[in-house]
Amino acid sequence: MIFFLFVGFVIVQRLIELYIARKNEQWMKEKGAIEFGREHYRRMVLLHVSFFVSIISEVLLFTRGLSSIWQVLLVLFVLTQLGRIWALTSLGRFWNTKIIVLPGAHVIKKGPYKYLKHPNYVIVALEIIIISLLWNAFITGVLFTLLNAWMMSVRIPEEENALKTLTNYEKEFWSKR
Repeated sequence: MIFFLFVGFVIVQRLIELYIARKNEQWMKEKGAIEFGREHYRRMVLLHVSFFVSIISEVLLFTRGLSSIWQVLLVLFVLTQLGRIWALTSLGRFWNTKIIVLPGAHVIKKGPYKYLKHPNYVIVALEIIIISLLWNAFITGVLFTLLNAWMMSVRIPEEENALKTLTNYEKEFWSKR
């Protein structure tokens, strides 16, 4: 029962994020933003949906339960959620699940973006590992860590190129902080 409440919480959280992303997308496109990476976006969504299908299946089929170190993992999960909120609110209306860039927009270098180029991607990678370990879903953890690494090898260069093309991203990111 607690497993389904936990997974339900995370799924609801993702649905809320998709709603916010859609609103941000509309606002940005009204301002003239351009979308990149449409080719891989569906695969990325499929990867995230498949993660939930996989963890639910593994926990049910192999009767997995909470890890013996669940308290530590739960604290790490909460910290990743705080990091996610920090990353998303730092970008404000510019945050999206898609790669949408407003030409000439000011590059945001606040919050976690002062320290990392793509903090939300780090958070997602950590979430995959932490959630899987929390429920002893080792197959899901290994499989989706590898799939996410592959997806990021496609997505991050696409995002970097879009930002370099339409903003002063490279100059701003490497300028003195």
